[in-house]
Formats: sequence, structure tokens, C-alpha cells
Amino acid sequence: MKLLVLPGDGIGPEITEAAVKVLRATDAKFELGLAYDFDDVGFDSLAKHGTTLRQETLDKAKTYDGIILGTQSHADYPKPEQGGRNVSAGFRIGLDLYANVRPARSRSFLPTNMSEGKSIDLVIMREATEGFYPDRNMTEGWGEVKTSPDMALSIRKITRHCSERIARKAFELAMIRNKKVTAIHKANSFHMTDGLFLEAVNEIAKEFPEVEVDDLLVDASTAHLVRSPERFDVLVATNFYGDIISDLASELSGSLGLAGSMMASDEQCCAQAQHGSAPDIAGKDIANPTSMILSVAMLIEWMGQKHQREDLLKASKAMTAAVDAALENPNYRTADLGGSLGCQAFSDAVIDQLGKS
Repeated sequence: MKLLVLPGDGIGPEITEAAVKVLRATDAKFELGLAYDFDDVGFDSLAKHGTTLRQETLDKAKTYDGIILGTQSHADYPKPEQGGRNVSAGFRIGLDLYANVRPARSRSFLPTNMSEGKSIDLVIMREATEGFYPDRNMTEGWGEVKTSPDMALSIRKITRHCSERIARKAFELAMIRNKKVTAIHKANSFHMTDGLFLEAVNEIAKEFPEVEVDDLLVDASTAHLVRSPERFDVLVATNFYGDIISDLASELSGSLGLAGSMMASDEQCCAQAQHGSAPDIAGKDIANPTSMILSVAMLIEWMGQKHQREDLLKASKAMTAAVDAALENPNYRTADLGGSLGCQAFSDAVIDQLGKS
């Protein structure tokens, strides 16, 4: 099986190197037979090819069993017409990676940003191909315009098709977790768009009578996440809301750097850390690669489920367990968690734990 590795910008190359190192060790332990190809996206691609994301890279990615995508400094890219293409959006639209899966869980041995005694273990299923994102809601052109120097308009697109398929993924996931789905919306204000999303979720819910379903306004959901995070299992949301509440949930669990993430279609999957590129610490070997390693573990689990390979499923669980085992030891933590290990040294600690399993 072949993986395409795209290190990206900022700390992307460092955390990607760390994650691939752990994956290679896992590959050797479980004899997975993985092969790796590397290519450029982001500023490296811009310098070499005049664009942050070449179409040939996207086309090539479709031929791989999995993709590992490092962080990108989107905010610092030039305008799209000058080659500054949004890499994440390019992959989500180009490969139809509609399901952005973002878990958040607390660990008893690490501090959280919740009240004492509170814990969190949930997954946010975020639709990633439409919504309030101007770069992905038009067949041609851009979904945001300035009608005058003092007026700007943005167009939001919500479709039944995309709402139904992300809802189905949420219910399928809930069936193997705690059988509860919460739909996040603002249908009291966005009557048609969020109303359509909520209608689609409730329609799909009929296919899963064993799953409890409720819904919350997005503003109320933030309060409930802080006050009673234990009430949630799987949350399903449109693009914009899912982006915001997933950051909140992960930060409540301890840190954005502790949460994995993947984006998937029915045919392909891409591992991508939840956090940004942190250019201020790039090249210093102090970044925490936990999110990237866990994202790669999610990718391996997805591949195992798709190809019905028990070895891949076991490998994914082993990677996740090794990360937790390393984090449980205060001597193995990176600076953001109060430790002294560097990025690559932490990956070595994870590999050491992997060898003990």
C-alpha cells in the first residue's frame, strides 16, 4: 500500500517527519508493507512551481491508498491568482474529502482546561466541502465579493446531498460509540440553510433507530461543551460551525496539539493535524507532534476498515496506545506540556513505547 507524504509549511516538516518515523516503526512491527512517496505543497511548491498546490499533485494523490498532509501557512500565502492556493481546501474539494473527523478526549494523567472532575470524549463530524467558505461553494468563481469599497458579500451553500452524507457518517460512527448524535445548527436564524441541514440530519436519523438524536444551536453548544462536555458523543455540523467547536473541544481536552484529525471521502483519506503551522517555532525542534501522529493513526485505522485488514486496525490501536503511554510519563513530554523533549525525541519515546507493547 502506498502513502503520499506532503510535509507543508511551518512546523509541518518536523511533525510530519516525527509521525512518519513512528509509522515506519509500526510498519516494521506489524509488517504492513507500506511504501512512501514525498512531494511539495505550500511555500516549497510555490518557490519551485509558482503555486502552493499543483493540479498534478492532486491528480497523483488520487492514486494513493492514503495521504499525510502537513500544516500550511494559508494566511501568509499570496492571493490565489498569484499562486497562493488553499492546500487543505484544494484536497477537500479535489478529492471530495467531505468528512473532517475531529475527536477530542481528555486524559486522566494530563491537565485539561475544564473544571475539576470534568472529562470529555467526543467526535465532531464536520462537513468540509461547502458552507460559509468562499473557496469551495462555487463551480467557478469565488463565493465572496465586494460590491463597493465599503460593502462585502459572502455566499453560503448548503445542499441536501452533502448534509445527508455527513449525517450518515455521524450516525455510523455513533453506532460503534455511545449511540448519540447531536446536530449543531442555527436554524432559528438561518431558516433555509441550517433548516435544510437539520432536516437532512433528522431524515437520516430514521435509518438509525438505535441512536439517540438531539440538536443544539451553535452558540448554546459552546456553553454546553464548557459546562457539561460529558453529555456529548458524536456531534455533526456544517463546515463553519464544525471548525469552531472542534477547536473549542480540543482545547478543553488539554490542547489542540493533543487531538488527531482526518478528512475522508468514501474512497480516500488524508491525515492532517488539527492545529496550524506555528511558523514562530518552526525549525526549532520544539513542536509537539502528538496531533500529527494520532492523525496518521486515524488514517491507518480508516485504511484497515476500508480494506478489511486486521493488521492495520491493530497497528492503529498500537500507535494510539504508544502515544498515550509516552504522554503519561512526565519525562517524555514536550515543552508545551511542561516537559523538555523535542519533537523528534518525543517520536523516539513513542517508538520506545510501541516496542514494549
